[in-house]
Amino acid sequence: MTARPLLLVGAGGLARETLAACRATNAAHNAPVWNVLGMLDDNPERHGEIVDGVPVLGPAEAVHEHQSAQVVLCTASSRNQASRRTIAGRLGIETERYGTVVHPMASVAPGVEVGNGSILLAFTAITAPQRIGGHVVLMPQCTVTHDDQVSDYVTFAAGVALAGNVTVGEATYLGSGCLVREGLTIGEHAVIGMGSVVLDNVPAYEVWVGNPARRLRVLQQSKDFTRMSS
Repeated sequence: MTARPLLLVGAGGLARETLAACRATNAAHNAPVWNVLGMLDDNPERHGEIVDGVPVLGPAEAVHEHQSAQVVLCTASSRNQASRRTIAGRLGIETERYGTVVHPMASVAPGVEVGNGSILLAFTAITAPQRIGGHVVLMPQCTVTHDDQVSDYVTFAAGVALAGNVTVGEATYLGSGCLVREGLTIGEHAVIGMGSVVLDNVPAYEVWVGNPARRLRVLQQSKDFTRMSS
């Protein structure tokens, strides 16, 4: 087996977790699956750093200098929930170049389709056939159950759990440990605070927090997220 060259866009915590997942995948297969060439970060002060044994090679646009490498966007923040979509737009590379990293200790049911560029970390469970969008991040111990719909660029922080028939709109961020009741819809670009219990539909571009979750504020729909946020 020939290892697939991979670039991680971002050099923060999610990039480190993704690197660890790649190494765990190699160990589980007892063969090289991923060859992580390095990380890319827009902060020039980080260029040349060594992070967990791999170099920060340059800005995100350096993906164009490594045409044979696959790419994963490793940025996630409740303050910039559309960061991966923004970076993908900047880079303009074809969908097929985006790799999908699934930790060997994730549980993914047969028939699940995971979109390009997604990251599934350890102990994530997807329990029945469905499609997970592209560039989705499921951090450790997330649960996605039957008939859920998770759109592109969604981020689940650690410990998020969806009951069945939940729809999550594009570029939404769900904070650590939040729970979502069956049959609900969370609109695009929404943010759910950590530990929240969602019992009602959440409109797009709103921040909800609490148990039960209630609207905290409305986000600006025109906000242009242009900076990388790890």
